[in-house]
Amino acid sequence: MSWKLTAFGPREMIEAALARHEEDADRDEGIVITAFEVALDQPEDWRLDVYLEAKPGQAQRNAVKALFAGEAPRLTLEELPETDWVTESQKGIDPIRAGRFHVRTPDHAALDEPGVVDFCIPAAQAFGTGHHETTAGCLTMLDAMKRRGVHARHIADIGTGTGLLAFGAMHLWPTAHATASDNDPLCLPAVLDNAEMNAIPLGTAPGQLAMVIADGMKDDFLVQRAPFDLLIANILAAPLIEMAPEFAAAVAPRGNIVLAGLLATQESRVRAAYMHAGFRLQARIINGDWSILWLRKRFAG
Repeated sequence: MSWKLTAFGPREMIEAALARHEEDADRDEGIVITAFEVALDQPEDWRLDVYLEAKPGQAQRNAVKALFAGEAPRLTLEELPETDWVTESQKGIDPIRAGRFHVRTPDHAALDEPGVVDFCIPAAQAFGTGHHETTAGCLTMLDAMKRRGVHARHIADIGTGTGLLAFGAMHLWPTAHATASDNDPLCLPAVLDNAEMNAIPLGTAPGQLAMVIADGMKDDFLVQRAPFDLLIANILAAPLIEMAPEFAAAVAPRGNIVLAGLLATQESRVRAAYMHAGFRLQARIINGDWSILWLRKRFAG
């Protein structure tokens, strides 16, 4: 990314703009948007950053302005130096705890405590280092599911990013067949490198992780590996809603699904889509502004 547009406004307005961007099936994939509070002591004052690969023209400016209902806030433009912003944003970040899991970058030492599972996930061009509320919330939810007696024999992590959630699920259910998929080819080397770093066995046998690049659930390998009794999908609200029927077809009766990547303000629509697809809510976690949902598929017949 070499250019950035920035807008400031109330939290509700900025969150709504971010949600409209996520839900737009025809959105410009060359536009990457993030939103966050200006300062810890100003929780209702937010900023929206829009990263672009080239200097935005009027059409792209108008596309950003169209995300706001009513009058759009003022947009400021900044040229950025050539930098790997994912790597830079993760340098020196502190480790996190999520349930029994401790997730760190190579800059930090492993946490050697009884009952603690340590994962090292370096900064990479893939989402899911554990430091985002959705990823950490999924790890916490998986840990809670294990403690509540869930047993998983066939696991899928859809939109895996770095592979972290698949790694966590494999630790909790070590004899399961585990499958990870993503539609971004960059995730394949990231997952393979992270698996080696964390001593995650690769392959198709029980206790091993199979990785595939696939767009959605209609991939032959995913079809062969289904049905899953645990499916994890940490993506975005709009594709979660769109893929509810596909996920329902891939999950076994009484199987479990963990959904994340949705803002708390989007939860009702996601839950409605999955209730219609045959799931019922088991538990939910709110982590920051994000919802993490555990649902179970109803038994048909």
